[in-house]
Amino acid sequence: MAQRKDARHLRLGVNIDHVATIRNARGGRHPDPLRAAHLAIAAGADGITAHLREDRRHISDEDIARLKGELTRPLNFEMAATQEMLGIALRHVPHACCLVPEKREERTTEGGLDVVGGHNHLAPFVQRLQGAGIRVSLFIEPESAAIDASVKLGADIVELHTGLYCEKALENDAPSVAVQIRRLETAARAAAAAGLEVHAGHGLTFNTVGAVARISEVVELNIGHFLIGEAIFGGLQPAIMHMRALMDQARSVDRLTA
Repeated sequence: MAQRKDARHLRLGVNIDHVATIRNARGGRHPDPLRAAHLAIAAGADGITAHLREDRRHISDEDIARLKGELTRPLNFEMAATQEMLGIALRHVPHACCLVPEKREERTTEGGLDVVGGHNHLAPFVQRLQGAGIRVSLFIEPESAAIDASVKLGADIVELHTGLYCEKALENDAPSVAVQIRRLETAARAAAAAGLEVHAGHGLTFNTVGAVARISEVVELNIGHFLIGEAIFGGLQPAIMHMRALMDQARSVDRLTA
């Protein structure tokens, strides 16, 4: 998936779900998620993420078909582990599929996938997707048990849930923020040592991205809601370019102190 020669380049995946949320609030075709995807790539995104939910509250089946047909960068298809979503993934064959927990009543993904208790349910999905040449990511809590279970499932990637860290940062709870960063660092090291590619995401903002970007084992961040919100005030491309610059700055500091 890497687009650049620098092996330490931290990839940015932009989630465009909430462009579709705004469109669906009124119906019609505007704003168009595919247009947002093209703008994101022009602004420095390395890939596009889209979550096709079972209730189709934002991204639609047509959006996925158009994204897969027109994108010039990898598509990361977020999906629940259901037979319906498996069929859609196998039909479109995105670059990667990220298996996430999903509840109809939630506003957004509320935590990591239960990869420990859900092994028998998840294993066939991992195998079928990989059999089609799709890289499989598991969205997990930054915990050793979840990492061990992801290895047993044969996943290619784990995406560490950064939501609790971001919540503590919003509360200005410095001791708890430090605890959560150490938790992410420990999980990232363990996952990389186990042979998993490490991604991270959920709730990241301009103010919180730096600490996660400095974790050298993390190779990709997936960010969506915040960037779409910032786009209202200053435009999508400037928001992504600023996020890209903050990520690069943090990774440069990491390089100098390594």
